Amino acid sequence: MITVLVVETRPLQRFGFRMLLENTPDIEIVGEVENCAEAVRWTIELHPDVVLMNIRTPDGDGIEATRRIVAAGGRSRILVLTLDVDRNALAALRAGASGFLLKDTRPDELLAGIRAVAAGDAVIAPALTRRLLDAFADRIDDELRGPVQRQDPRLDSLTEREREVFVAIGHGLTNGEIAQRFTLSESTVKTHVGRVLAKIGARDRIQAVTLAYDLRLARPV
Repeated sequence: MITVLVVETRPLQRFGFRMLLENTPDIEIVGEVENCAEAVRWTIELHPDVVLMNIRTPDGDGIEATRRIVAAGGRSRILVLTLDVDRNALAALRAGASGFLLKDTRPDELLAGIRAVAAGDAVIAPALTRRLLDAFADRIDDELRGPVQRQDPRLDSLTEREREVFVAIGHGLTNGEIAQRFTLSESTVKTHVGRVLAKIGARDRIQAVTLAYDLRLARPV
């Protein structure tokens, strides 16, 4: 059973989420909150598998709530819901969210996203990640990008091949594309990707992509 906490300001939207989740056999809604403070407190208390996070809340924003939840070190993963693909969504990914969906996404896509995040995967597929970051890279200011740190200590433990795979992940390449580029089997690439994520401390592929952009190891192509 996948447990979900809903963070949404509008009662009608919360009702819609509740009706959908309550009628899904493998998903249980454990709470509904409407602001940042409650989102953090309830997540720490209830330890839901997934937090459906509204990117804007009355007392702050979902980005700050995401940052605080991730910093608390729990197992809950954040799936951000937004009205459009804007720089706030990118900031949420940098804060530790495992992905995001638009609020007008279809119910089956939302459920699939919840299941993917609960399983430890990123909701946004690698190819979509590439398109997203390339489309908005010119809108990410210096504060969002962070300082240039090409020699980040998190890279020290990577082998030469793992570093190559990390850069390829940063460019949004799929496992199949990485395999083709380096003449490797997809199973070998999958192993490399797993090791890279573990060594750089990334919870999922999306965090690896944003780190690569922060370090200027990946650029729009």
